[in-house]
Amino acid sequence: MAVRHKTVWGNIVRRNAVPGLCRALIALALVFLTSGPLWAQAGRPGRLSESLKRHVASSSTQQIDVIVHGSADEVNAIARRHGLRIKKRMSEGAVLQADAAEIESLSAEVDHLSRDVDVTSFMSITDAAIGADQVQAGLTNLSPYTGAGIGVALIDSGVWTGHRSLAGRVVFAKDFVGDGDGVARGTGGPGQSEDVYGHGTHIAATIAGSSPHPQDASVQTPFRGVAPGAHLISLRVIGADGTGKASDVIEAIEWAIRNRKRFNIRVVNLSLGGPADESYKDDPMCEAVERAVHAGLVVVAAAGNRGKDEEGRSVHGLVESPGIDPYVITVGALNTKGTARRSDDELATYSSKGPTAVDGVLKPDLVAPGNKIVSAEALGATLIAEHPSLHTTGSGADAYATLSGTSMAAGVVSGAVALVLEANTGLTPAQVKIALQSSSTFMPEAGLVGTGAGSLNAAAAIGVALNGPVQQTTAIDGEVVQSSGVMMGVQSTEVAVKHRPFNSDEILWDDRFLASNTILWGNIIVWGNTIVWGNTIVWGNTIVWGNTIVWGNTIVWGNTIVWGHTHRLGNTIVSDNATVLDGTTVFERV
Repeated sequence: MAVRHKTVWGNIVRRNAVPGLCRALIALALVFLTSGPLWAQAGRPGRLSESLKRHVASSSTQQIDVIVHGSADEVNAIARRHGLRIKKRMSEGAVLQADAAEIESLSAEVDHLSRDVDVTSFMSITDAAIGADQVQAGLTNLSPYTGAGIGVALIDSGVWTGHRSLAGRVVFAKDFVGDGDGVARGTGGPGQSEDVYGHGTHIAATIAGSSPHPQDASVQTPFRGVAPGAHLISLRVIGADGTGKASDVIEAIEWAIRNRKRFNIRVVNLSLGGPADESYKDDPMCEAVERAVHAGLVVVAAAGNRGKDEEGRSVHGLVESPGIDPYVITVGALNTKGTARRSDDELATYSSKGPTAVDGVLKPDLVAPGNKIVSAEALGATLIAEHPSLHTTGSGADAYATLSGTSMAAGVVSGAVALVLEANTGLTPAQVKIALQSSSTFMPEAGLVGTGAGSLNAAAAIGVALNGPVQQTTAIDGEVVQSSGVMMGVQSTEVAVKHRPFNSDEILWDDRFLASNTILWGNIIVWGNTIVWGNTIVWGNTIVWGNTIVWGNTIVWGNTIVWGHTHRLGNTIVSDNATVLDGTTVFERV
């Protein structure tokens, strides 16, 4: 588990204190980075996730699934030495079965151990609300963009390709669950993949669906996803009950990396997540998504639906894995109130808010429409059978359902990424993140920990993709929308910086210098009164302590304190295992 130092700072930082704070952050970051992890200095055993620590402490003889890293020979040797059964082999390790004593013994010879946790799926107006309709139609003096040629790996519950809106969109399907439900059951003809649960089909059409002739006129006509020209690669990891295993997610990510050139996979959509009970540096799903990003894939992950507790109180720090990883684009959900105009948008109450519980990383990166999204319904889906009120209209190949959650928002952003990459195929994952964040509309009511850089604006993101991160002005539903220029998590190795004095107003985008009110300097971004140093954010007079200067296990954001895995809001303490429900609409299954 990552070491966290105790924070004792209690005063706010005034706007005129920015330069001094910046110097202090630099000095403190250097101290933190050079000190090294305490467990390594003390010669302690390898790190265990929180759930494994609890299992070891219980002295239970019950065997559970544990993920270990290593080659096939290394895994064989470990299993042989400890007398353990290899349940599942993975390209970067294996899943072993071990009891408490065996886990404790294993930890003496490995760097870290993680449990093979259960992952769950997270759950128009949307295209107009983010300006995607303008991109599809062709912005002024620009060609239309539909995501054509861009492959999106959808790691979810599968896709029912019998739906009219998905005809020809899925070019390949692979099942990692192995329960026999990932193949067509004769309901839609040969060559069709299956989605027993129904979540993946809804996300698939949100990303790339296109149906010119829906049977019911009450459904938006024609139905179009955000990037109707993109093609999908369906990688099934969620079973009929809406849950799956982290090891299957990892294997699907590795498959996408290996086959990225075969299918021109540029985007990985993860509308799912599991408990974040260890640092992203140790989390095996996070390790997998980082390998994908380093291979050139843009990874989009749902933040999770744990933004409030059972009594409806707002909580922070419950962003789920792999959305906790700094390298992915983590997406929260907006409630658009059923209108395309952005002035009435609010952060959905269920959307998970940062900073992340263990590392204090600022998340989500941005937000997108996720509430009451109408999209394709899979034939015979258990999700709809269990919650028939989610069915909206139509039947068979023209059935549509309404779902809500950060899953839907992640699909919207993956579609926007496909549009951006068609406009500029040479962008790196870091540059795509910049394009989406800097063009977003900042939402001060929810702040950086609620909505990150702000609300997705696909039309403005295309302008950044083509011209670099200069401020964009667009019009959506008659309202003038100004991009905020806020960016977080930018690495100087990914975006070159012109070597000029600190107050320079130019940045380097590819091989061009661009004038901007956004300044990048190493890992520092300055925009107005905003400073980003590593994962540390100062906005006006509010501070978020990131993982470079977290002190102990305390994070302070306004009057909200995250302490370990409990959350204090005012005088109320909320436990970490909150369940999210909103009226009759079912969101995350936890």
